[in-house]
Amino acid sequence: MDEAFELYCKGILDYGPWWSHMLGYWKESIAKPNKVLFIKYDDLTEDTNFQVKRIADFFGCSFTEEEENNGTVENIIQLCSFEKMKDLAVNKSGKVGIAAVDKSKFFRKGETGDWVNHFSPSMIEKLSKIVEEKLQGSGLSFKNCP
Repeated sequence: MDEAFELYCKGILDYGPWWSHMLGYWKESIAKPNKVLFIKYDDLTEDTNFQVKRIADFFGCSFTEEEENNGTVENIIQLCSFEKMKDLAVNKSGKVGIAAVDKSKFFRKGETGDWVNHFSPSMIEKLSKIVEEKLQGSGLSFKNCP
């Protein structure tokens, strides 16, 4: 864990530094709001119904009143739930990336802020400083993240 954490902090990952990806998409969502929709997991879990409707609107497929009344939004939420995704066979076995990480490792609890239960206080402090530095001045922030 310590070695993986240090690599993460240095931005040495299969797909590059996390903050670079976030900032890139964040900036594009501001520059091209009709082309890039930026949704934070915290916001999605806080008001899933609203965010699913927002996604549909973004794609030009707004829900009709009838669809909203007959439970279509709730059905989509259930089909795309963390629990449902975690239980899919494709996400339970196999490996991904250069480091050949088990796919099942990508699914823990699906709870926002749970990451702190896996890090030491010094890791939390270090990561908080890095994220604050990297996101500084961007307007991007996360509720349950350093």
